[in-house]
Amino acid sequence: MTSPRAEFAPHMEHYTFVLEDQPYLGYFQYGNEKTPVYHTDQHGFRVTPGPDGLRATVGDERPDGPARVLAGSSAVFGVGATSDAATITARLWNAHAPRLPWLNIAGQSHNSAQELLLFTLFQHQLPALEDIVLLSGVNNLVLSRLPEEQQGRHGAFFDCGPAPDVIPPTEQRLAHATQLTLRHLAGWKTLAAGLGARLTFVLQPLASWVRKEPLPREKLLFDELDEVSNFRRFHHDISTMAVGRAYADRLAAGCARLDVPFVDMNAALTETAGPKDWLFIDRVHCTDLGYDRVARQLADRLDLA
Repeated sequence: MTSPRAEFAPHMEHYTFVLEDQPYLGYFQYGNEKTPVYHTDQHGFRVTPGPDGLRATVGDERPDGPARVLAGSSAVFGVGATSDAATITARLWNAHAPRLPWLNIAGQSHNSAQELLLFTLFQHQLPALEDIVLLSGVNNLVLSRLPEEQQGRHGAFFDCGPAPDVIPPTEQRLAHATQLTLRHLAGWKTLAAGLGARLTFVLQPLASWVRKEPLPREKLLFDELDEVSNFRRFHHDISTMAVGRAYADRLAAGCARLDVPFVDMNAALTETAGPKDWLFIDRVHCTDLGYDRVARQLADRLDLA
């Protein structure tokens, strides 16, 4: 019997999550990877294909002149997309906000500290930037399940130790994730100001924060993954729409204090997605249609077009 993942998302077999050990970052994509669904530049950043055969990368070719950046973790990398052309950065450059090239600056399974460090380590490779859009927030909340001894001073990271049997209270998880996300966002603001770029923070979409009930196809995919993962066991408490909105409210208030524009992509998708729009491959990664919807909302709500 064919599994739902093999039937509906066979391209996912190419997202193996085999990453290279990297000093400071912990792990990152391999450079110069070429698979049927994605390609990376010499440093491991995903290639953004553009109009007329153009490409935009951090470490290899890109058009002369300024650019825009979309930064974050695996959703920004585009896990779930059937090709480089279906990522958020590609949909922005080719359709929804095409005035400037878009660079994809994302590491898979990164927390907010790693996202900030990644940008800092490769800032010397970048052209002049007009916009920095940071799509983030979910991984910090996911990692908030880990105990204090694994959190350290800057937040826990994936694979830093075994998952505990006891999960902290939801309120404690929200407070911890909010504090870390806003602390590191203040660092992004300092960098953006020095570069003369506009910074925006966007709360990454999570399937259960967008719809109370997944579409039938999404449910089949989620159920299959739950058989081999601990997501439902460890994160059922943070998966409700009420928690998603509470997290968004806290981040919005913090962004206001920092004077950084904020967008809750969950609420944006809830308002605009059609009832039959298949948006999610798994709970944190989108389909091609989902990433296109995210790109469209970014362009509209941030006046990027």
